Amino acid sequence: MAFNNRNGNGGFQREMVKGEWKCSKCGAAITELPFKPDPARLDQLLCRDCHRERRMSRGDYR
Repeated sequence: MAFNNRNGNGGFQREMVKGEWKCSKCGAAITELPFKPDPARLDQLLCRDCHRERRMSRGDYR
């Protein structure tokens, strides 16, 4: 398998991108993201808590 980035728990480890952003909903500081954000969409970033709240309200319980 050419791509194997699994951690010991069966999931995938993501490389975290460090930076200084703000949550577009609550204004909390965001210092790490599991992806490189698109500069054109920085006004749509959510902190972990707001992201979790949004997922739960939409019924996406992953």
